[in-house]
Amino acid sequence: MNILIAYATTEGQTRKICRFCADLLIEAGHSVELLQVSGRARDLDPARYDASLLAASVHLGRFQKDMMKFATQHGAALSAHPSLFLSVSLAAAGDDAQDWADLERIVATFCDDTGYRPGQVEQVAGAFRFTEYDFFRAWAMRYIAAVKGETVDPHGDKEYTDWDGLRRVVTAWAGAATP
Repeated sequence: MNILIAYATTEGQTRKICRFCADLLIEAGHSVELLQVSGRARDLDPARYDASLLAASVHLGRFQKDMMKFATQHGAALSAHPSLFLSVSLAAAGDDAQDWADLERIVATFCDDTGYRPGQVEQVAGAFRFTEYDFFRAWAMRYIAAVKGETVDPHGDKEYTDWDGLRRVVTAWAGAATP
């Protein structure tokens, strides 16, 4: 199966997640194109792919503008075949019901605004990337961590991604998508 993995990332965790997914799919015998969405993705031909996996991270209640543009341009075509959307956020690491309701709303708004209709959506926990933050973002992220009762090292990164869970999701999705 020929699979497109298209992603938008801010600090790099979504890219790491997509590389992990690409490795899994290649090991399973699939052909994979890994693409960070940007202006150069305009010429993409969605008909070249049998399935697609899109991933973006939530920041301030939205996904990256590049993913919004990409999904608006190609979403309908990509939705016509098996499609998995990975929504990456720190909120997915917790069990706060309001946070989870917000994540569902963010994805629904994204789908409504872009016309992209993935066959499956998964919430994936992200990471604190203090090595990538500027002073103000580091301060804000330390505050968010403190409010949630998390202890973090402001000079290092802390990953919450459940790699085994992600492996199960991607493997099951690809298995169901394979003709």
